[in-house]
Amino acid sequence: MKDLSSKTLLSKTSPVVELDDLSMQWGTNSVLSKVSLTMKPGERIAIIGPSGSGKSTVLRLLAGLLLPSSGELKLFGISQKYLRLDQNIPPDVRFVFQNPALIASLTVEENVGFLLKKSSQIGDKEIKDIVISCLEEVGLYDIAEKFPGQLSGGMQKRVSFARALINDPINNSSSMPLLLFDEPTAGLDPVASTRIEDLIVKTTTLAKGCSIVVSHVLSTIERASERVVMIYGGKFQWDGSIEDFKKTENPFIKQFRTGSLEGPMKPKEI
Repeated sequence: MKDLSSKTLLSKTSPVVELDDLSMQWGTNSVLSKVSLTMKPGERIAIIGPSGSGKSTVLRLLAGLLLPSSGELKLFGISQKYLRLDQNIPPDVRFVFQNPALIASLTVEENVGFLLKKSSQIGDKEIKDIVISCLEEVGLYDIAEKFPGQLSGGMQKRVSFARALINDPINNSSSMPLLLFDEPTAGLDPVASTRIEDLIVKTTTLAKGCSIVVSHVLSTIERASERVVMIYGGKFQWDGSIEDFKKTENPFIKQFRTGSLEGPMKPKEI
């Protein structure tokens, strides 16, 4: 386990993510309090913690949907001072939401290729070829002309993974994306969860990027990540490898793994 009271230096190469004494407040409510984290290229990290601990807030900060109240957030070495929509050249961050977030009135092909169609200089045939290739990578065939409502929930989720694989051959030829997955296996049966967990690893590898997964599901944490960060009380309480996560006696991790009511984390009243 690493000492989280100081800045974490993980790599001699340029970090993908750097959080430096970052805080986030909603009014008088402190969601994150001076957290620091460094993520190196190619890493797969799981951020875990009880509901309401700030996990999704971290993802939204990384996605550029929020700005921190204080501290610094760097992506690919560049300080993030503006919301993503206000940036002329935004970093390559791809968010796979808990719900697939597909546009019901567009076909699968149009959903997956939406950003390419909107911003790229390549032609329609090349866009279609890229989309079909990405769909096939996630095990989807002959569905390009279907609408989201004609697909099962699991298939819709895989479409959202295909969308995360989309790469503009002109603008992003050398891009190393940061993939963000918010509760990707929530509500899925064990078999469907295994497929999605494998897809997280495959998608990250195919995109030649790195990934951060927020999840409560132990199998997802253990199959889809190689490093785990525990958040509770607005702070990162533990940071270690997936191997250490499985055997540590740290009270936060032990309580999370066992689901015990006894430990440092106090459950909210329900």
